[in-house]
Amino acid sequence: MHALFQTAQYGGASVAYNIGVPSVRPSGRSRNLVLPTPFGLDSFLEEGRVQKRQITLPRHAVAYSQGSAATSVLYIQRGGIKLSVTSALGKEAVVAMLGPGDFFGEGCLAGQPVRMGSAVALVPTELIRIAKADMTRMLDQQHEFSNKFIRHILGRNIRIEEDLVDQLFNSSEKRLARTLLLLARYGSEEAPPGDLPKLSQETLAEMIGSTRSRVNYFMTKFRKLGYIEYNGHLKINASLLSVVLHD
Repeated sequence: MHALFQTAQYGGASVAYNIGVPSVRPSGRSRNLVLPTPFGLDSFLEEGRVQKRQITLPRHAVAYSQGSAATSVLYIQRGGIKLSVTSALGKEAVVAMLGPGDFFGEGCLAGQPVRMGSAVALVPTELIRIAKADMTRMLDQQHEFSNKFIRHILGRNIRIEEDLVDQLFNSSEKRLARTLLLLARYGSEEAPPGDLPKLSQETLAEMIGSTRSRVNYFMTKFRKLGYIEYNGHLKINASLLSVVLHD
């Protein structure tokens, strides 16, 4: 559930994730998430003389699997990626939903020999793969790139902390409302909230740490109250914010 800086169009649906929606602390106060600025990655790759390796993934395709060798960092140009971890008993937990402007797989830079989780395309997705050696060299030699990358990672850590606070202190109804607003880009200056990509209620339940039956109950409630609409795609209305801000 992390920052997006543009909207990708697929089949007429506006695919958008994770933009600075107000989050609620236990005190009931709200504040906006701190978002990093978008990368001009192509210029940095050109300056570093790094050959751009582009990857196009169809929906549900695997970018990498849990336990596979961690040898590169990936950058999302268009589309969206779900990061998840599967336990030894086969239980999957969604760690993050990422979109354009996000890096992932950077654990290899900190010495991770294998992937700690899996990365799967939520929708048709375009990625740039940067080899670990190239990424390390760019960080060492290009100070502007290094500074922007550090800000990006710090910003994402802040958002992960926000998600943890949300999980610990807020109700499942409020967590679901916040997640839907994040996915719909509420608060983005580039585009108004729009249609969401197709996400199952099981996936939403995994994201908020609840059950499918609870998600179904709250989704039905939100629809009756006019907070969301079904019209071929799920549309999130700004009025859903009232659930997040309600004490």
